[in-house]
Amino acid sequence: MLDTTRSCLWLWLLVLGLLLFTTNGAYVPITYVQSAVAKGAVCLDGSPPAYHWDKGYGTGINSWLIQLEGGGWCNNVSSCLVRKNTHLGSSKRMVKQIPFSGILNNKRIFNPDFYNWNRIKVRYCDGSSFTGDVAEVNRVTNLHFRGASVWLAVMEDLLSKGMRNAENAILSGCSAGGLASILHCDSFRALLPMGTKVKCISDAGYFINTRDVSGGHYIQTFFDQLVATHGSAKNLLPSCTSRMKPGLCFFPQYIAQQIRTPLFIINAAYDSWQIRNILAPGIADPHGHWESCKLDIKNCLPSQIKVMQDFRLQFLVALLRLGKSASRGMFIDSCFAHCQTEMQELWFMQDSPLLNKTKIGKAVGDWFYDKKPFQKIDCAYPCNPTCHNRVYDDPHAPHS
Repeated sequence: MLDTTRSCLWLWLLVLGLLLFTTNGAYVPITYVQSAVAKGAVCLDGSPPAYHWDKGYGTGINSWLIQLEGGGWCNNVSSCLVRKNTHLGSSKRMVKQIPFSGILNNKRIFNPDFYNWNRIKVRYCDGSSFTGDVAEVNRVTNLHFRGASVWLAVMEDLLSKGMRNAENAILSGCSAGGLASILHCDSFRALLPMGTKVKCISDAGYFINTRDVSGGHYIQTFFDQLVATHGSAKNLLPSCTSRMKPGLCFFPQYIAQQIRTPLFIINAAYDSWQIRNILAPGIADPHGHWESCKLDIKNCLPSQIKVMQDFRLQFLVALLRLGKSASRGMFIDSCFAHCQTEMQELWFMQDSPLLNKTKIGKAVGDWFYDKKPFQKIDCAYPCNPTCHNRVYDDPHAPHS
């Protein structure tokens, strides 16, 4: 009897291990765009751009999904110097292989609409959501602000490797990459043949311009400094920069309505990164009253929940500036989360978050293939029992 029990336990652990392995999908090797260096299309430290490519097959051989990596930004020389010595500023610091999961998964059961596409993860090493454009390199810092050139060099490399024959194409991204997928959406479409079906997805990239808990404009000042440091203004929408200062044109609420390519917005109304870094950044909370709340939404005081409910309303007002369009998709849940397309348990699993009884992966697939439109906004926290609310372990850990 004991041997039978042990055998069953061993078999259960084996099955669990195989499941965890398969949900992550394959490990995909890195590709360096060495030819970009001569063009000045380089990371902050001057190293070449890079991406990971899992090739398409079968019915997906001429379909391309580009996922832009996230990772915040650097807004001045000091923060960019720190970033330069990490994988977010140098391809020399990047791991050689990464697992593909969620929207990048190569298993039909976990990614039914895009599993056999060409799936590319573009690494993020410029600190400006691929908008930087400063020709001169400072000899003291050796910082290169060339994000826009990096974007173009990677796209040209992929076009030469078959993307120019794309029948379907998606530009997607998470966080700073989700913002980049909005900023570059129309230019991505312009690179591809006229007959290509092209759409864009922004995951956790709809950052809003709002006051922090001290009443200050921390994020607006941050974006002003970022745009000035990286010389980003010339790569932001002229229809925006012609009527307001360039830093504001980094906020989706002022530009997204002008994007002509179909766009799907995936965002938590209580986006954990925005709560931690826009609503209650450390500089606006010097005594740490928000630290416990920012670690786990269950720790928040009623007064803090009230502030977060007000933040949600401001987020929805900013979002609704998009206007009405049948071509746009929207999945706005009321979870305390950030980046929901790359994590398998959030994208498409049995217990994934639901809106209108629909998982994110299903909503996006139906929208892309024009099977069914999806524009849903969740009720206020804590109404959605399917949420996977994020819990942070270390209050001093780098913000994702």
